[in-house]
Amino acid sequence: MSREDTRGPSGRADGHKSAGRGSGPIPSRITMLVLAALAIVLIAENTREVRIRLVVPVVTMPLYLALLIMFVLGGLCGALLLRSRGR
Repeated sequence: MSREDTRGPSGRADGHKSAGRGSGPIPSRITMLVLAALAIVLIAENTREVRIRLVVPVVTMPLYLALLIMFVLGGLCGALLLRSRGR
């Protein structure tokens, strides 16, 4: 009998599944999801109109839109930092 024949469905000889990527919830991912949910609740609860000064012009918009824009910009900045760290 060859060595491959004695392996279980996971590829390990003892038949146990290996703990690889995606094998369970990672605390940092759970934290990120909780913070994202809190940010969405914060955005949804703040709907009044606000005046925002963008260097020179003054813009009037709903606060939730300004918060949503900043949330997306923060996510993009974080993604760019992670991408540059991986190289």
